[in-house]
Amino acid sequence: MAGFGSLFSSDMAIDLGTANTLVYVKGRGIVLNEPSVVAYHVKDGKKQVLAVGEDAKLMLGRTPGSIEAVRPMRDGVIADFDSAEEMIKYFIRKVHKRTTFSKPKIIVCVPHGATPVEKRAIRQSVLSAGARRAGLIAEPIAAAIGAGMPITDPTGSMVVDIGGGTTEVAVLSLGDIVYARSVRVGGDRMDEAVISYLRRNQNLLVGEATAERIKISIGTARMPDDGRGATMLVRGRDLLNGVPKEVEINQAQVAEALAEPVQQICEAVMIALEATPPDLAADIVDRGVMLTGGGALLGELDLALREQTGLSISIADQSLNCVALGTGKALEYEKQLRHVIDYDS
Repeated sequence: MAGFGSLFSSDMAIDLGTANTLVYVKGRGIVLNEPSVVAYHVKDGKKQVLAVGEDAKLMLGRTPGSIEAVRPMRDGVIADFDSAEEMIKYFIRKVHKRTTFSKPKIIVCVPHGATPVEKRAIRQSVLSAGARRAGLIAEPIAAAIGAGMPITDPTGSMVVDIGGGTTEVAVLSLGDIVYARSVRVGGDRMDEAVISYLRRNQNLLVGEATAERIKISIGTARMPDDGRGATMLVRGRDLLNGVPKEVEINQAQVAEALAEPVQQICEAVMIALEATPPDLAADIVDRGVMLTGGGALLGELDLALREQTGLSISIADQSLNCVALGTGKALEYEKQLRHVIDYDS
């Protein structure tokens, strides 16, 4: 019966990200990309799921007392167990139109720095959400596969995956990780840096959604040449007299706000290079470093890293989807990549 069931089930790969969750279905590619947010309706202490994904994200920071919007993932791992389970269940149901027979096999990517307890939490959530088997793959390996890097060759490849919660820096050779380092800095930390900069320097309080919009619109990792750069209008609350107000901010200010998280990413890359065996370091000089993840799209981040390291830095073609594509490839070519998928721990 198990064989019969697997005939009808569409196995899937999930990139369970801090900011977004992507689902890849075997043979169909990426079929879902939604924010990792769950909204509840709270009545008499009981929680009822109201919305998940895109609809729930619109409620973040705008909810009345009876509605609670939460992000189940923090720093790439599960922070809220029940919400994560509800979210995975919802996404599986959304992808599978039919519910009969389908108990899919699911591969999920986890940060390299995840502890055994965190890994078990992810595996348990996926199994509780209706998977028949749950495999885990390290995020840097998935990112490198998704970026099309030749990780099975006996040469060194370096990948820097900048997600919402973590930045993973890894040196890969012969299909496995030689050295990896996970730092808890990513897109969320950049948003927080923008919020605290505006509070400090402009006496303006803005929400996460506004900070993210600033980062995407005019965010940059380097000071603009003219010392000012592009500008945009930002609305928030004036902290001095409590009324809403609008101010204009420019790229130079955003670069100043983002200086610390960018510096942390640069340092993580430098530390990884120092710890790399000399022969592999020579390969990395030849090949350069590949940036993946949503954070790689921050303006001029590749140039900032190039100035620090002196290496050639390239951004993966579909940097936002690299991890999901790589996890999906591990599912498609499971026999060849069996050694990187962990089915039991």
